Amino acid sequence: MTVATASGTFKLGGDLSVNRLGFGAMRITGPGIWGEPEDRDEALRVLRRVPELGINFIDTADAYGPDVSEDLIREALHPYTDVVIATKGGQTRNGPGKWVPLGRAEYLRQCVLMSLRRLNVERIDLWQLHRIDSKTDRKEQFQVIADMQREGLIRHVGLSEVSVDEIKAAQEFFPVVSVQNLYNLAARQSEAVLDYCEAENIAFIPWFPLAAGNLAKEGGLLDQIAKRLGATPSQIALAWVLKRSPVMLPIPGTSKVKHLEENTAAASINLSDEDFHQLDELGWKEYRGK
Repeated sequence: MTVATASGTFKLGGDLSVNRLGFGAMRITGPGIWGEPEDRDEALRVLRRVPELGINFIDTADAYGPDVSEDLIREALHPYTDVVIATKGGQTRNGPGKWVPLGRAEYLRQCVLMSLRRLNVERIDLWQLHRIDSKTDRKEQFQVIADMQREGLIRHVGLSEVSVDEIKAAQEFFPVVSVQNLYNLAARQSEAVLDYCEAENIAFIPWFPLAAGNLAKEGGLLDQIAKRLGATPSQIALAWVLKRSPVMLPIPGTSKVKHLEENTAAASINLSDEDFHQLDELGWKEYRGK
């Protein structure tokens, strides 16, 4: 089985080296990212298979479940040997599929302290603000995060679903080492953010990286390339994301071991420049609705 080491490495914050193909631990929870997984044993098998495949970067959040994803990660993998566990806080949950940002200082501190407890660590290697709360002064949010980093509760800080201006505003309070935005072959609204991250050597963590919109239709270019390379369209879409930028850290998630192994195999697919550029052009057309 091909392992994630083929994806290359990236140093978070310049000192925390991870393989670029990571794992997103959102889907190991129940429907609507709510409650326990339908197959708990399989979820634990997925998590234990992750490091065996060379994946040493796992992204989660306190809102996944809520709490369930972090609890399962601790059960399956603690103590974390050569695995970086990144988590997020700043979202509240009031039902399946429902997400409400909350950025008050005391709540963000609670998020960090509870994640430390659930993951059973003394410091979180990468803690990311899940969303900037528009109802709370963002300086208040950034300040408490900076305070917790200075106190040693957080090693590195990242942001999620932000603009370039918001990254720059946060950088006045702490070094931003990662940005997690929606991005894939057909979702290109964060291109300017990706370019900024590349220029600043900030990790760009695309969520929903396997999607390709209508490009995945049978007989289309994505399908043709996949068949020529003996791969699936999803693997080609993921290979394209990896090739797009050296700061790209995709985190495809799943609740099935078979699917995890299939995703990881994408790390060894070498797209030609021609295939990459043709897919890039079609991706832009898909995004613009042409």
